[in-house]
Amino acid sequence: MPEGNPRAKRILTQIAPRSWEHPADRAALMALRRIPVFDDVLRKLFGMFGEKPIRLAFQANAVKVSPNQFPRVHRLYEDVARTMDAPMKYDLFVSQTPIVNAGAYGMDKPFIILNSGSLVLLDDDELSFVLGHELGHIMSDHVLYRTMTVLLLQLATMGFPVVGIAARVVLVALLEWSRKAELSSDRAGLVAVQDPEIAMRAMLKMAGGDVGGRDTNLQEFIQQAEEYRSSGDVADQVFKILNLLGTTHPFWVLRVSELRDWIESGQYDRILRGDYARRGDTDPAYQQDLREAADSYSKDAKDILDQMAAAARTMGDSILGGFRR
Repeated sequence: MPEGNPRAKRILTQIAPRSWEHPADRAALMALRRIPVFDDVLRKLFGMFGEKPIRLAFQANAVKVSPNQFPRVHRLYEDVARTMDAPMKYDLFVSQTPIVNAGAYGMDKPFIILNSGSLVLLDDDELSFVLGHELGHIMSDHVLYRTMTVLLLQLATMGFPVVGIAARVVLVALLEWSRKAELSSDRAGLVAVQDPEIAMRAMLKMAGGDVGGRDTNLQEFIQQAEEYRSSGDVADQVFKILNLLGTTHPFWVLRVSELRDWIESGQYDRILRGDYARRGDTDPAYQQDLREAADSYSKDAKDILDQMAAAARTMGDSILGGFRR
């Protein structure tokens, strides 16, 4: 994209995050929120560290983006935020990390960390997709859960006592939700750039690490995703394996496949035509989300939600009981 000449895109005025949210993401997150003690437990854990120390820990080796620091990134981020009609300005930082990645964190004041490796691998359009993806996490209110997932993973690795059996079960549930949340934010990234080829090209680069895109072919990567999508039961088994691996993100080929499914459903085109849910509109019924999630993931979706509910109650009783002592 030429400097200072962003592609004309539709401004998605007052767009509600549920317009792009994957039904399994919404159902899983709503299941967590409907458990009375779950948010309280997470906020109690968060409170053990505090908002400010957590922000400082994430930002300690990062540079805040501004018109004078990483001006290219600042310009792209401003354009993405304008396109998505973000309700607030959220801080963006660049961290010296060669791994191509980014993350949205925080609780009351969400922020985005962009790894410097992304600036090397991705062109302006592809970087805008990543920024839209992370902004989607914030607008979908994923950041508390994402931050707690990262903290619990780190505490579990260190053998910290708070991560007992119940908390580890909840961590598995959070990881399952986290993978579904990535599918939602891939859609947010697409509506930010409003070009499917850009979104899938960014995924191809992040899967293969081809700087400049000289040694890869997008059409072949899409065909690879088609083969993966048509594998049916094999793909279902991969989800189960991922649960055991404890990963936070689905495979890139799966993400391309899921994004193409969404495009082919017509929902993406409806958003570009202005036919989308607005902030302040009445949310659909919880049971409707569960039905849509079941359509996407069959019986496994309900099993995961049941496990999340049971695990969260156990964790809530355990941790809140400790705070009352």
